[in-house]
Amino acid sequence: MTGMAADRTLPWDWYRGTIPVNVTIAESAYVETTFSFLLFRSERADAVTIGEGASTYLGTMFDVGRQGRVTVGAYALVHGARIISEADVTIEDYALISWNVVLMDSYRVPFDPDTRREVVRRVPVARPRRIDPTVPARPVRIGRAAWIGFDSCILPGVSIGEGAVVGARSVVAADVEPFTIVAGNPARVVRRLTDEEIAHGC
Repeated sequence: MTGMAADRTLPWDWYRGTIPVNVTIAESAYVETTFSFLLFRSERADAVTIGEGASTYLGTMFDVGRQGRVTVGAYALVHGARIISEADVTIEDYALISWNVVLMDSYRVPFDPDTRREVVRRVPVARPRRIDPTVPARPVRIGRAAWIGFDSCILPGVSIGEGAVVGARSVVAADVEPFTIVAGNPARVVRRLTDEEIAHGC
């Protein structure tokens, strides 16, 4: 499905906005909230893809820049996350993203304070997002069946492995190995899932 929002059957669905033409949503997927695409500017033909049986619930925001792309895999669940993309954010099949999670592939402004100050000065106040196009974007990937706990932040360039678990309120600045539990700020390895846990789907 592309173009205008389809009529949904769930009684609490209050998303009635327009779905951009470069967004593809599987017929069996579910999109909720009035501001999912409020900050959407992508010019890519495949800007957002939401797979079969996937769902994005209340508060999920696709903040996608001109060259940004977001892919949500089959049966993935995204519950109130903010997805910031200037390049590529991929959420693979069966991944679980809790509320208030931030996935960001770009910081959008320079780290250097003087340079950052100049970026803010030259962008009109009427434009709420001050983005410096010279700041590099690095793709983010959330692996198949990974679970990201609430209030966590996944920073640019990070890859979360298959079946990994990120504890609530973690800040992840480095890759996470498959079937590994990490937590903290910065996130550190807590332990690896046992073979029995992996076999039983945790």
